[in-house]
Amino acid sequence: MISEIGAFALCLTFAMSLAQGALGFATSQHASRAAALTALAQCVAVACLIAFVSLVAAYVRSDFSVAVVANNSHTDKPLIYKIAAAWGNHEGSMLLWCFVSSVFGAVLASARGGQSAGLWSKAVGVQGLVTAGALAYTLFLSNPFARLDPAPMQGAGLNPLLQDPALAAHPPMLYLGYVGMSVPFSLALAALIEGRADQAWAKALRPWTLAAWTCLTVGIALGSYWAYYELGWGGWWFWDPVENASFMPWLAACALVHSAIVTERRGSLASWTILLAIMGFGFALLGTFLVRSGVLTSVHAFAVDPRRGIAVLILLGLALGAGFGLYGWRAPKLSRAAGFGAVSRESMLVWNNFGLAVAAGVVLIGTLYPLIVEAVGGGLISVGPPFFNMTVAPLLGLLFVLLPVGPMLTWRIGDMRSVLVRLAPAAALGAGTLIATLALTHWRVAPAIGVAIGVWLIAGGFTYLWTRARRGEGRTLAKIVALPLAVWSMSIAHIGAGVLVIGAISETAFRAERAVALAPGQGVDFADRRITLLTMADVDGPNYEATRAILRIDHEGETVQLNTERRFYSTSPMPTTEVGILTGLDGDLYVALGEPIRNGGGAWGLRLYHNPMVQFIFGGALMMAIGGVLSLVALARRRKASP
Repeated sequence: MISEIGAFALCLTFAMSLAQGALGFATSQHASRAAALTALAQCVAVACLIAFVSLVAAYVRSDFSVAVVANNSHTDKPLIYKIAAAWGNHEGSMLLWCFVSSVFGAVLASARGGQSAGLWSKAVGVQGLVTAGALAYTLFLSNPFARLDPAPMQGAGLNPLLQDPALAAHPPMLYLGYVGMSVPFSLALAALIEGRADQAWAKALRPWTLAAWTCLTVGIALGSYWAYYELGWGGWWFWDPVENASFMPWLAACALVHSAIVTERRGSLASWTILLAIMGFGFALLGTFLVRSGVLTSVHAFAVDPRRGIAVLILLGLALGAGFGLYGWRAPKLSRAAGFGAVSRESMLVWNNFGLAVAAGVVLIGTLYPLIVEAVGGGLISVGPPFFNMTVAPLLGLLFVLLPVGPMLTWRIGDMRSVLVRLAPAAALGAGTLIATLALTHWRVAPAIGVAIGVWLIAGGFTYLWTRARRGEGRTLAKIVALPLAVWSMSIAHIGAGVLVIGAISETAFRAERAVALAPGQGVDFADRRITLLTMADVDGPNYEATRAILRIDHEGETVQLNTERRFYSTSPMPTTEVGILTGLDGDLYVALGEPIRNGGGAWGLRLYHNPMVQFIFGGALMMAIGGVLSLVALARRRKASP
C-alpha cells in the first residue's frame, strides 16, 4: 500500500509541477496569483517528499514486491545501507533528483527577495518545468515503484562497493550540487525572457550558485575519498569519464560564483553570467547522460539502457536549445559597457572565468572524444590521465598564479605595483619552495612548480588577511579576528585550494608502490618501514565474511598494527578489498590484500603504496567547502541586515 501511495504522489507531483510551470509564466501580469504560485510550488515539494519517503519505507521494510528494492536490497543488510540503497541505484537516484529539484523550486518560490515580479515568477515557472522533465523521465522510464509478481523471497543486495558511509552521503551531496545548478539556469532563462539581468537578479543568483558549488565540492571530495580507501588501487582521481562529469559542472559553478560577484557589485558581465548558468546546468545534464546512458562502463555508472540515454539527450537538447536560443536572441540587449580598467579586481575575475571555462572545455573534449570516435566507427580509443595532466593541470596552474592577485586589487581601477609589493613575501616564499623542491627531487621541474604554486596560494591567502587587518587603528590580532566573514570565507577557500594543490602534486609525483608476496612471519622493507605479516584470520561481518591480514609496521622506533581485508558478500560473486591505511607526517602507508599465491607456501599477495601528503587533498577540499559555507552565512547576514 505504501508503494501505491508513493506512485500516486509521484504522478500528482508531475501534474502539479506542470501547473507550476504554466502558472509561473502567467503570474507576471497578475500579482494576485503570486501567492497561489508559491503555495503550488510548496505542494509539489510535499508531494515529492511523500513519494521519496514511501520508497525509503519500502527499503526499510524489505518489500521485495517492489522491483527496485528486490534488485538492490537484502534482509541481512544493515539499516543505514537499506536507507542509502534508496538512492544507490538508477531509479531511486532519479527520484532523489526530482525531490531535490522540487524542494529548490519551493524555496525559490518562497524567497523572492528584491526580484521583480516578472523575473521571480518566470524563474519559478522554469524550475517547475525542470522538475516536470525529471519526473517525466522517472515515471515513464525509471519508475521506482514498479511491482514484481510473484515477489521474490529475498533481494539481490546492493553492490558491496556501495555499502560504505561515504557512499551513503556522496550521492545526496552531489545531487544537491547537480540539481542546485538548475536554479541559476531557471533564473538565467527568466532574465532572458524578461530582457533584464540587473544587480538584484545577480544578488538572487549568488547564494544558489554558492550552495551548488559547495555541495559539488563536498560530493566530489567524498567520492574521491571513497575511491581512495575502498577501491584498493591506491589513487584518489583517475580522470574517469564519470569523475569528469562531476568536475565540469564544478568548474562552471566556480566561474559562475566569481562572475556573479562582478554582476552584483558592478552590474557588468551579465550576459557572461547568464551563459555560465546555462552551461553549468548543461554540464550537470551531460553528467546524467554519461552515468545513465550505457555509453561507458564505470564503477560510478548506474544504468545501461540506451532508451534512458536517448531520453536524457532529449532533455539535454530541450534545456540547452531553450537556453542558447533565448541567449542568442536576448543577450545582446543585456550587454553594457564594462566600466573597469585592465588592471582591476573585475579584470582578474574575468581572467579567472576565462581559465575555468577553458579548463571545462578541455575536460569536455577529452571526455567526449573517445565516445564520438567510437560512434562514427573509428574504433575504441582512450583519453586518460596523461592527456588531462598535460592540458588541464597547466591551465589551472596559470589560474592559480593569478588567484592571490585579484582580492588585493580594488574595484574599477587597481594599482598592480602596490599589490606586487604587498605580495612580495608570498612570492619569495613560493620561489624558495621551488628551489628547495628542485634540489630535493633531483630537478623534477613540473612537480616543483606545482608545489611552489600551492605555497604561493597559501601565502597569498594569509597575506590578504594580514593586509585587511592592517587597515585602520587598533591591534592587528584583534582586527584579524574581527574581519568580515566574507573575507574569511574567501581566504579559507583560496588557502584550501593551495593545500589541495600541494597534496595532489605530491601524491601524484612522489608516490611509491610495490607488489609483494608474504607468508605469516615474513616481512619486507618499504618506504623506510619494516612491514611484517603477522597472521591471517577469518572474520564474520554483519552481512559478509572476510579474510583479514594483520600486519606489524615498524617505523622510527615505533611499532603499530595495521589490518587489511578481502570481504566476500553472499549477494556478490566478486570479493571486495578493505585497505589498511596508516597516516603519518610523511603521508599514508596504504596496504591492500590480494589473493593467495598458488604453491606459495601460505603466502598472500599484498600491494603496498606510500602516498605522501595525500590527506592534504581531502583537507584542502574540506577547507574550500568551509569557505563556501561561510560565504553563504555572510550573504545571509548581510541580506538580513539590509532593509
